[in-house]
Amino acid sequence: MTDKLLTSAEVARILGVTAGSVKRWADMGLLRCARTVGRHRRFDPVEVERFLKDQTGAVQPEHGPDVEGWMEILLSDCDTHQLLATLYAERARLGAWWKVAESLAAVLEEIGERWAEGTLSILEEHVATERLSRCLAQVSDHLPARPGAPRLLLTTAEGEEHTLGLLLAEIVIREHGWPVLWAGRRVPLSEIVAHVASGSVDAVAVSASSVADPGDLLAQTERLGAICRAGEVQLLLGGSGPWPEWIPYGARVVTFQELRGWLKLVEAGSRPDPA
Repeated sequence: MTDKLLTSAEVARILGVTAGSVKRWADMGLLRCARTVGRHRRFDPVEVERFLKDQTGAVQPEHGPDVEGWMEILLSDCDTHQLLATLYAERARLGAWWKVAESLAAVLEEIGERWAEGTLSILEEHVATERLSRCLAQVSDHLPARPGAPRLLLTTAEGEEHTLGLLLAEIVIREHGWPVLWAGRRVPLSEIVAHVASGSVDAVAVSASSVADPGDLLAQTERLGAICRAGEVQLLLGGSGPWPEWIPYGARVVTFQELRGWLKLVEAGSRPDPA
């Protein structure tokens, strides 16, 4: 091995893909890597070159979002107006906010990868995510609700701190015309349950990240499922969190395309209920 090992982000730039793709190839055994004491992946440049030769052109730059372009914008000195203009330009190019949300999900994954690899500082991670969060909130505020559309309570799982995915979900939901009650994070589960029991909403969407505790999510799923079933309120579990494989009531989505499909199912009168 050479003395200089590469991070996932550095390999991604060489291959023209995202750090998430590099991670998946490593986990599949296609791209060999070493591990640091902190379990971060490190790659020998010689191994990266071998990987490229072995693929014989099979690995091509991804035609997905311009992750590098987004990273440059989010970490630059651009003002809010410039970032908002970029978001709206992306909406015009893709034709729907759920597609923009899918693209930005890859950007968030890249931010997480770079932070974990140590190539993005805590300050830079906070600047990028806070800047994006503020702009997404402004976009959502300008999306009107349709009269008579289902009312949805949007919140994180109890104990969850990450809300960027929730903001992306809000844009998708609001574009569909649903009014959203934004609860965000740090709302006790007991208060969510009480609000659902009051009959104030028609649906509840809860987001959790991959760092959430599976046992906690199981308990929350059971309690939310019981109160939502009793009130005939739709329940949706989202995000990358370790939700239980089988849920007694409600639906589970991972992508924003699946979220859009769920919204359509609810309005069509089909209950996405596995029970």
